[in-house]
Amino acid sequence: MKYNILIGGKAGQGINKISEIIGKVITKQGYFVFNYRDYPSLIRGGHNFNVLTISDTPVSSSESKIDTIIAMDDKTVGIHKKELKKKNWIFQGDKFKELGRDMNIALASAYLKVIGVPKKVIIDEIKSQFKHKEAIAAVEKGYSSEKEEHKSPAIKKKISIMSGTQAVAEGAINSEIDIYFAYPMTPATGVLHELAARQRNNNVKVIQPENEIAVANAGLGASFAGKKVMIGTSGGGYDLMTEALSLQGQSEIPLVVYLASRPGPGTGVPTYTSQADLDIALRGGHGEFPRVVIAPGDPTEAIEKTNEAFYLAEKFRTLSIILTDKHLAESEFSTDKQAKKPLKISVNRKLPGQAIVKANSYEHTDKQETSEDPEVTKRGAERRIAKYNQIKKEVKKFEMIKIHGKKNSKNLIIGWGSTKGAILDAIKGLDYKFLQVLYMKPLSDEIEKEIKKAKKIILVENNVTGQLGRLIREKSGIKIENRILKYDSRPFLSDELRKQLGGK
Repeated sequence: MKYNILIGGKAGQGINKISEIIGKVITKQGYFVFNYRDYPSLIRGGHNFNVLTISDTPVSSSESKIDTIIAMDDKTVGIHKKELKKKNWIFQGDKFKELGRDMNIALASAYLKVIGVPKKVIIDEIKSQFKHKEAIAAVEKGYSSEKEEHKSPAIKKKISIMSGTQAVAEGAINSEIDIYFAYPMTPATGVLHELAARQRNNNVKVIQPENEIAVANAGLGASFAGKKVMIGTSGGGYDLMTEALSLQGQSEIPLVVYLASRPGPGTGVPTYTSQADLDIALRGGHGEFPRVVIAPGDPTEAIEKTNEAFYLAEKFRTLSIILTDKHLAESEFSTDKQAKKPLKISVNRKLPGQAIVKANSYEHTDKQETSEDPEVTKRGAERRIAKYNQIKKEVKKFEMIKIHGKKNSKNLIIGWGSTKGAILDAIKGLDYKFLQVLYMKPLSDEIEKEIKKAKKIILVENNVTGQLGRLIREKSGIKIENRILKYDSRPFLSDELRKQLGGK
């Protein structure tokens, strides 16, 4: 079973609520869902839509064709009718306009009736979300308006739903974060809101300074005082932070950065997705100093890798960057798997108040005394590089890459981050091995070994220049000629990618 539902309307009409109701009800029935959000940079009006995919097997991407349109306004059907399959359903919001704010409850209930979800399951979910009695009346009206056309019997599976945003916040809380500093910027803002909502129950402070420069410097100050700190931004804000990131490199104050990419340069396409910020994550800041860059591909990995980022930052007093994008941050994924038990992170360095502690932005001696002596400068550079070599050894105990698909295939796809979902869905039943890169810096030596075993290699990235491919070439000397690159600010669709890979 697999259904693709497009839910469209104006910003502010509640299309996310329809997705949420259907998604939560269907996962309680034991089915998997994936929810993609598409919206312009508008608070009200415009045309927003979600594509919610329901399946009895794991699903992590959207497709180009849809079975159902749920339209909150007149525009939606006109815009998306060409995407409908021959067998389809259309639900118009006008049918329930007298319900006002409860229109979305009725529309969700009408759809769930068609695919055979019992009314009691829907009512139980609505009661958990809404306290007004009119909500149940809206369920009754929506449910009675349609006929059951399919059966969706309950499956004995425990499914959870989470966005990348929620997962990064969970990983930070699992690491016992003390303070999160951020200035709002789509798509990183979600973590700011998520941690702010959870700060009392999880003993974390969430602070919004006046700009991204202040965010980075305040983060270093709080970390210097012994707190476990993460700061967050998107590409434009990260640009402003880079001077402070270089300060981290010289002062060696532990710092975790959440970098959620969107298309650039400049303001770019602010509410859409791109993987074009890998280069700045790897190199942003002046001078040469160690850092870690980790790119999870789904929420479970985001929980685990955020925790690893905190661990490495504290253990090596280094810069750890969690790199995601809009597609991973704001999409909602379902899974029947649990994240690994988090690493325990302790602050074992000397702290102000316990001893005299110095941190210097100038080149310095081992005692943090400012120096311009060439030998001191040379030793400082060598010490920083030696630390990076220690990090390279340490990260080998973590999953730096993952292998998916047919493990013995000679056809190799290489990708990273949010492309994972579309690649996994696209290669089902095809003769492909998928090498997912999780650690971008340090880069695993296993990548070169896998490439040398393959006959056909295809690079899949959401950017125009193939930045991971360039990084692999820099480290190994191997140039990947076959590339499938998408750079229209939208994510890969699994059925289209499947065709590009030679499937049907």
